[in-house]
Amino acid sequence: MKSNQNSPRRRWFLVAGLLGLALFARTVAAAADDETYERLRILSKAFKVVRDGYVEPVPFDELVDNAIRGMLEHLDPHSSYITSEEFQAFSESTSGKFGGLGMEVTQRGGVLMIVTPIEDTPASRAGLEPGDLIVTIEDTSTDQLRLDEAVELLKGDPGTDVTIEVLREGWDDPKEFTLTREVIRVKSVRSKMLDPGYGYVRISVFQEDTTSQLEKALDKLSEENKGPLSGVVMDLRQNPGGLLDQAVSVSDTFLNSGIVVSTKGRDASQRQQFAATPNKTPREYPLVVLVDGGSASASEIVAGALQDHGRAVLVGEPTFGKGSVQTIIKLDDGSALRLTTAFYYTPNGRLIQARGIEPDFLVGKAESALMKESRRRREADLRGHLQNGQSGEQDKGEAEQAWWLADIQLTRALQLVESYAIFDKAHRKRAATEGAAAQ
Repeated sequence: MKSNQNSPRRRWFLVAGLLGLALFARTVAAAADDETYERLRILSKAFKVVRDGYVEPVPFDELVDNAIRGMLEHLDPHSSYITSEEFQAFSESTSGKFGGLGMEVTQRGGVLMIVTPIEDTPASRAGLEPGDLIVTIEDTSTDQLRLDEAVELLKGDPGTDVTIEVLREGWDDPKEFTLTREVIRVKSVRSKMLDPGYGYVRISVFQEDTTSQLEKALDKLSEENKGPLSGVVMDLRQNPGGLLDQAVSVSDTFLNSGIVVSTKGRDASQRQQFAATPNKTPREYPLVVLVDGGSASASEIVAGALQDHGRAVLVGEPTFGKGSVQTIIKLDDGSALRLTTAFYYTPNGRLIQARGIEPDFLVGKAESALMKESRRRREADLRGHLQNGQSGEQDKGEAEQAWWLADIQLTRALQLVESYAIFDKAHRKRAATEGAAAQ
């Protein structure tokens, strides 16, 4: 870390911070908290010994920075000390435009792990997957790096390359990947029609405009369908999360009332509930949500809320289990603390942290033998097959649909949403018939 010896203002703030620490210690002592006072006295003594006795002079602010950083990095992978420069980068990363490789990373047991590569970024195009372990970055072993240091090495000027070694489950040895950094411009929502009447929306990350993008996508699908949709599949696979308010408002898009998510921490200010509100545009069609091990944080909030309210059926694999709340606390010198202060709970009180959300229907990504066989032998695949006499429009339409037929999880989701829509339509018709007969 670069020292900042020539910044009197910064040093003044740091001195003030230490004086505040001393005053705090006296307050603690006045409150008869002898143990806390004693530990703070030892900390102050250690600080003085290192400053005065280390073999080489150590900048005053560097000692303080490292003390704060060390205090936080041993709490959990998501608590950290953020310099003013890093704080600016963090703000950019939630606005949909930032430089880098386009992947969410964390540390598990001191190992740098990919949570999820963001769709259509260098990381995803290189074939990196959730759960991959990054062993080295430019020949620097990641087990010697803090999380923030690793992130800094991954970032860089657009157009420059970075080489990493990655170890994946099932591989005997790490493999080398060279990726070109670029400015990440994330379009968080994409949509497409599946079968007639059934829409597909993919949310890759939760950023500032995700809810408005989702609403526009749903309206566009209705227009393409020339009428109300019969059902929707919402894809949250490999979505690393993002902004809490967008997770709440995306859930609210499909809910009219009830709790979306609650937070619980030691401090009363961290005990909050976020509720849905009545929608101006009714979206009551059947909904299936796709999740997997790369669905984290905000994705898990949405999935858990819709599942607990019975508003959606979840298909896929268990989610990542990142259900902790980080609060950004700015310090006087422009730096900040990113501190874990609470946990997320679903409407039914389920803890997300380290547990994740279990789908209603567990479906792996690997294709079943039956699906492979069903695509292997078709009449049109046989040599010398008879043509049907129609134009190429049908072939074109089938080709356009083929993008989802190879996705077993999406195929299963579509089957479920279609089945539910048929059942729901029959149920409503029967209820109307019985109501008319009763009159």
